[in-house]
Amino acid sequence: MSLRSHLCEFSENGNLSDRFLWGADASVALGDLVGGSVLGGRSEELRGRSVLVSTSTQLSTALALIELDGVARRLVLWPPDCPLQHRAAVMELAEVDAVVSEEISFGTAPTAPASYQTEWVLLTSGTTGLPKLVVHTLRSLAGAILQASVARASAVVWSTFYDIRRYGGLQIFLRAVLTGKSLVLSDSHESTAQFLARAGAHGVTHISGTPSHWRRALMSPAARQIEPGYVRLSGEIADQTILNQLEAFYPQARVVHAFASTEAGVAFEVTDGLAGFPASLVGQNSEVEMKLDRGSLWIRSPRVAERYLGAQAPPLVGADGFVDTGDMVGLHNKRYYFAGRRDGVINVGGQKVHPEEVEAVINGHPDVRMSLVRPRKNPITGALVVADVVLTAAPESSNGCASALQNDILLLCRKTLAAHKVPAVINFVPGLAVSEAGKLMRPHA
Repeated sequence: MSLRSHLCEFSENGNLSDRFLWGADASVALGDLVGGSVLGGRSEELRGRSVLVSTSTQLSTALALIELDGVARRLVLWPPDCPLQHRAAVMELAEVDAVVSEEISFGTAPTAPASYQTEWVLLTSGTTGLPKLVVHTLRSLAGAILQASVARASAVVWSTFYDIRRYGGLQIFLRAVLTGKSLVLSDSHESTAQFLARAGAHGVTHISGTPSHWRRALMSPAARQIEPGYVRLSGEIADQTILNQLEAFYPQARVVHAFASTEAGVAFEVTDGLAGFPASLVGQNSEVEMKLDRGSLWIRSPRVAERYLGAQAPPLVGADGFVDTGDMVGLHNKRYYFAGRRDGVINVGGQKVHPEEVEAVINGHPDVRMSLVRPRKNPITGALVVADVVLTAAPESSNGCASALQNDILLLCRKTLAAHKVPAVINFVPGLAVSEAGKLMRPHA
């Protein structure tokens, strides 16, 4: 079934006129999308085509996806943070013959059957070169959604800090559309406070973001303008500190963190309020199977993407159907904890340091809001560990107070971490850069 056919079912069984997609400057009732067209009635001209969806707003992207799913052969979602120099190569790899932006452009029309199981192509984030093009179907994208019960309550209004042109945001967009619920879309031109105020004005009940999104949100007084019943984290490691902070700040909310990736899809949700995940999940013979190989988490499920596009692209899955996520985990007291990315380690004199492990300790200090651990080149050890730290409040102006707080954070690290993992330098900074995907922008080691 296509997105529009799902909306048609909801329209037949109830009224969608009071369910909306809200953008920063415009909104559309879901009921109007059952028979209407945002493409000027030209969607038939896009039948069977490989379409690049490259619009200026998330709302216009959302409307195009609803209209073209099941019509286009392939939908390629162009995220706003993708460098323009990659556009021509992406279009060539995806065999794009039509572009939907603020205006529609066409190439040569293909000979095509009447309808499609549309391929959805997402671009990977976090790479410096050409992003990989990951092919999904609506079935693989929506597998976790159609089984979930959390969004089936009547008075649900979804929102997300994510952009829907990335996997995390697309999941929330699909949760809203496939369950006939309203959705408040974020906007890159808004501040965190402006977005939270708008989300609160629309009565958001379910909202998602990365831990970095949430740390920045809790720094804003506008965080009080929403009263969610469901808070979701994904995209980065959810350490115990941010989980505790959200549970304390929104005591009425169910706080959930999920593991998902563009390639592997949604693997699992953790609902017990604890960081990591139960060891019993690994090796279970269920729809989503997980295994460990040399400390890396591998996943096999119907939610895994089909392939990477391109004749020279590497295989997405192994011979046994598992995807290597590249996320490293360790076992402690019958629970697995995420250490960090395999390709993100800092090499200190031949010993490996996962930045996220050090950040989790620093973030546990009561005066710390968030932190970023990065390498600094050193002629003796190869690299030193450096931590940039955002405090909950600015340290007192005297250097002695700032120095005492730095020493206090270092003492916490020394009590918890191996010596080579303890930061050599602690810098207090006013803020940390977060990518369009909601993740801390990490320098390359």
